Amino acid sequence: MSDVEAAGLHELADLIFAVGRQLRPPTDPSFEPCTPIEISVMRYIHHHPGTSARAAAEAALLPSSNFSRVLRGLEKRGLVDRVVDSGNARGVCLYPTEKAHQNLQYLRDNWEQTLGGIVDDPATIETVNATLRRIEHELIARRRGTDPQDSRASQ
Repeated sequence: MSDVEAAGLHELADLIFAVGRQLRPPTDPSFEPCTPIEISVMRYIHHHPGTSARAAAEAALLPSSNFSRVLRGLEKRGLVDRVVDSGNARGVCLYPTEKAHQNLQYLRDNWEQTLGGIVDDPATIETVNATLRRIEHELIARRRGTDPQDSRASQ
């Protein structure tokens, strides 16, 4: 890899962090704020309703003891429902609650207001989104030691 390519990747990672720091939570009093770790867990549960605790913990990069603590907090605040798995009485399935769906809507509305007008070309937005999705899927596949094509199929 050339120095120019390495510098470009460094700038990409740096900008991802910088943009993420600029996104502020909604100010609506009904919004239930979450920590970055809780956001990671909720994002996975929203994208994979009915997921196992194990899969959500792996996706959030949390050891099971830390994940259990985070999950208990999310349940206590009414954001996650834990349902006994019908196929495995010892397993549980995780679902976002109605409150979690409302929280996500507050975020979407807030981000639309925050980001609206910065990039108006839908094709540019889709290109950036597709690139970031690919980066996420590739990083997950590398961490798991799997083929990225397999990772994309399960996302």
